Amino acid sequence: MKPQHLLAAATLILATTAFAAGDPHDHAHAHTPLHGGVVVEVKDIDYELVAQPSVIQLHLRDHGKPADVSNASARLTLLTGTEKQEVVLKPAGDKLEATGSFKVAPGSKAVAVVTVAGKPSTVRFVLK
Repeated sequence: MKPQHLLAAATLILATTAFAAGDPHDHAHAHTPLHGGVVVEVKDIDYELVAQPSVIQLHLRDHGKPADVSNASARLTLLTGTEKQEVVLKPAGDKLEATGSFKVAPGSKAVAVVTVAGKPSTVRFVLK
């Protein structure tokens, strides 16, 4: 085998090994629900929406740790079938929350505009 072919083969093997191993810091935290809801990641923050008929909660995690939501707020648009409901979520301990009567079902869609430290983020969910 010619030296340039050997070099090319070695480079390909090393590149494949590095790609397969991945960066150990890339997504080191799991995006799994911790509260029985649906998790979506936006800008390195995990948003977990827990939607029940009498309470809606939004948990925020920054790299696996609960985010400070004491000065956060969220406006949630809940779409179930042809029905649309607007919900305001406010800080309640380590989460944002609203209580009331909500129409939620598998397949319902929710769009939340979450404001933390004056910075808004839009998060889209589909309930399971």
